[in-house]
Amino acid sequence: MSEERVVGVIGGSGLYEIEGFEGMEEVRLSTPFGEPSDAFVTGRLAGVRTVFLPRHGRGHRLLPTEINSRANLWGLKRLGATRILSISAVGSMREDIAPGDFVLVDQFFDRTRHRTDSFFGSGVAAHVLFADPTCSDLRSILLAAARRIPVRVHSGGTYLNMEGPQFSTRAEARIYRQWGVDVIGMTNLQEARLAREAELCYATVAMATDYDCWHASAGDVTVEAILEVMRKNTAHAKELVRSVLPLLPATRSCPCQNALRYAILTDPARIPPEARDRLELLIGKYLPG
Repeated sequence: MSEERVVGVIGGSGLYEIEGFEGMEEVRLSTPFGEPSDAFVTGRLAGVRTVFLPRHGRGHRLLPTEINSRANLWGLKRLGATRILSISAVGSMREDIAPGDFVLVDQFFDRTRHRTDSFFGSGVAAHVLFADPTCSDLRSILLAAARRIPVRVHSGGTYLNMEGPQFSTRAEARIYRQWGVDVIGMTNLQEARLAREAELCYATVAMATDYDCWHASAGDVTVEAILEVMRKNTAHAKELVRSVLPLLPATRSCPCQNALRYAILTDPARIPPEARDRLELLIGKYLPG
């Protein structure tokens, strides 16, 4: 099977418990950027090689700020993934995005403060284009697959990435709504940035679990309420993953696959040997031998 058909899926720790997932194997990797969230779970789903990773670790052990997204994305690329599906719980900032709805995000707004979100630095400077932070080709295929399952889906939307782990204050929620964002979460922007630097296609399936704390009639968000909606959405998320994989073409035609072609500004002769080693998986094809 061609390399282009290896798909990474980042989500909850039970997401890989999908009917028809065959040949399941755990793979543990050490990376130049530290330890990933957990073991990668590989196998075949709908005939496609698939690599699952629980974002917060099994048992939900990691806070959003503690997630080592660099190690996670490096590991997925090392295992052959070229496309990444992110399945994520979010709060809705719009009346018409009800708890239980799915949003195929196409933009992000950064409100984090303590995150590392680039592979570069320490001797190598690179600046990728990021105006369109999700892969439009992958999003289009996801939309086609999502319309086959019994869930309301919104095409496009802005994901505000807050720091967490606390939820918003009422003042923050009011201001975010004035900014015109659509959903709010704590994890996906860093993944999207790193996926672009790693030349991976990336798309977010944002599952609305609540109305944050801005909705007067919905009551304050509680963890119990969020978990209940998440449980109801799990089956839909699994069905979406299973449905989209066979629709993915064998090769990519989007610009994601060449995002670094003109992005590396450092003179190759001045890249330190340790930086070459650390970034070989990402930039090796662009450096002289």
